Amino acid sequence: MSALASEGQGAEGPPHPLSDEELAKFSEFFYRKTGIRLDERKRYYMERRIVERIRRTGCRSFFEYFTTLKLNGAAGELEALINEMTVNETYFWRENYQFECMTRSMLDEIARRKRPGEPIRIWSIPCSTGEEPYTIAIHILEYWARADSYDIEIFASDIDSNVLKRARDGTYDERSLSRLPPQLRARYFKLVSERRWQVINELRSSIAFGSVNLSDPLETARYRQIDLIFCRNLLIYFDDVSRRLAAENMFEAMSPGGFICLGHSESMSRITNLFRPRQFAEALVYQKPAPSRGA
Repeated sequence: MSALASEGQGAEGPPHPLSDEELAKFSEFFYRKTGIRLDERKRYYMERRIVERIRRTGCRSFFEYFTTLKLNGAAGELEALINEMTVNETYFWRENYQFECMTRSMLDEIARRKRPGEPIRIWSIPCSTGEEPYTIAIHILEYWARADSYDIEIFASDIDSNVLKRARDGTYDERSLSRLPPQLRARYFKLVSERRWQVINELRSSIAFGSVNLSDPLETARYRQIDLIFCRNLLIYFDDVSRRLAAENMFEAMSPGGFICLGHSESMSRITNLFRPRQFAEALVYQKPAPSRGA
């Protein structure tokens, strides 16, 4: 244990429970940095993780920790804090009807606007530990007959640096793989230890992972001409203002006619009128309008 950590757990004991004022200050700061609103309903969850970060950094109080975090530009600590506060729960083939919609309907429509050999760009955000972008890749390879005719580019982003490391490594347990058809596990994974499977190198190297805060237009500006976005179960953690900003950032990143898939409990129509709903046989998705042919 480092001297700094030891000092933070010394004779004065652990940090006291946070006051309403302290939690309010932290919640506002976290909201400005990430767009995620941590309200009173998440008090226990939030307080437990803040107190843990105070202990780990050796600070003796919330004031000392918050001052360091806010004024000293502690980028490394902010990253660690975000990693603690974000929830990452996913598995392969989750909400599979949207992947079926991708290979049966959306990709064909996207391809009609492309010439053979041109890129089709797909963005998974938040990608968490990687199950979603790898599922996208496998679905395209297995179920879209025209995959070899286009340059498929898959980008995967998250605000949590820890889950990005795990995603790049691509190693999963039985729980994550439980819904993946056995023949596809055998084709795209290798057994690396007892009940641990790793995505084959060719598939891992085909996906570009990177850290992105969807609420920050400077970070999302790196992504342009995206044809299809999977942004599932993220916007439910934002308030109305942050949701609208995130939607606007995605709109700017997309090609005209591109599609967005949201989580089953999310609705773009309640956030912004920038997109129009499209009901395919497999799923309801949202589309960035394309200019009319006569325009």
